[in-house]
Amino acid sequence: MKALVWLGPERMEVQEQAEPRPGPGQVVVRTEAAGICGSEVEGYLGRMANRVPPLVMGHEYAGLVTETGPGADPSWLGRRVAVNPIVGCGRCAYCQAADRNLCLDRHLIGIGAAGGFAEFTAVPERCLFELPAGMDARLGALVEPLANGVHALRKSGVEAPGRVVVIGAGTIGLGCLQAALLQGAGQVTVVERHPARRRHALALGAQAATAELGEAGPGADLVIDAAGSAATRRAAVDLLGPAGTAVLIGLHEDETPLPWHRVIRSNLRLQGVFGYADADFQQALDWLAAGRAAIPLSDVRPLAAGPEAFRALAAGPIEEIKIFLA
Repeated sequence: MKALVWLGPERMEVQEQAEPRPGPGQVVVRTEAAGICGSEVEGYLGRMANRVPPLVMGHEYAGLVTETGPGADPSWLGRRVAVNPIVGCGRCAYCQAADRNLCLDRHLIGIGAAGGFAEFTAVPERCLFELPAGMDARLGALVEPLANGVHALRKSGVEAPGRVVVIGAGTIGLGCLQAALLQGAGQVTVVERHPARRRHALALGAQAATAELGEAGPGADLVIDAAGSAATRRAAVDLLGPAGTAVLIGLHEDETPLPWHRVIRSNLRLQGVFGYADADFQQALDWLAAGRAAIPLSDVRPLAAGPEAFRALAAGPIEEIKIFLA
């Protein structure tokens, strides 16, 4: 089979590899659409220590089950699925509660195991979420990034916030925007420097979109930082009103100084979020299947176009919100 293999910083090529065979409790999925995530672009540039070459990335994907292994339910054969790439141990209290993103022994398909930038992948049966009949595989690939937004809103603890600011309008930021609107936010402002992404945010329902952090205005009930730089984390705190909540989902930088006197004296709440629970993944799938959430869809490109797609994304934001490979 063909696979897009990352070989090191800014080095990627399509190679021939042996097709995977399913182990106990696993199935084989033939990729129909796999989206390129911003974290994978950072990995391509060599900025993500958790990605070790040679590696087949791809954790946002959907496809067709073509084979089942020992102990896996044979009825999965021939069903189209979105893949939840978070693989927990399956035994701990977090996994038993369907909170595999909290499992201390978790790994991600596309990081700890070969991912969707290949013709076939072997994945645990428990990572499968069936797509409704006729659902576009590209929408199936969007379940993973939208699930991040669903989880961010749920963990914020803010029900139907009056005013929300989302920092960053990549796929995760746009997922947070749509989750906020679908959960009853009164007004959502998006901060994004790239003009095409601001237009996308407005088309998806944002009431305002600005290029500068200082133009969003203070007093928000909820700020979601989908960028994760020192500047955006500081802005997330500065933009909050008293007793507001900042949800920190972006992973660009590790350590960031914050004005802790303001955090304490204004009774602010800072909530880190990573991944999603199974219920968040299913909610995202349901919204996409029902047409309640989406982004403009570009055509699926062949794996051979992958190296150039990564080079283009590494050079800076492009017009397309999401590039799909298969």
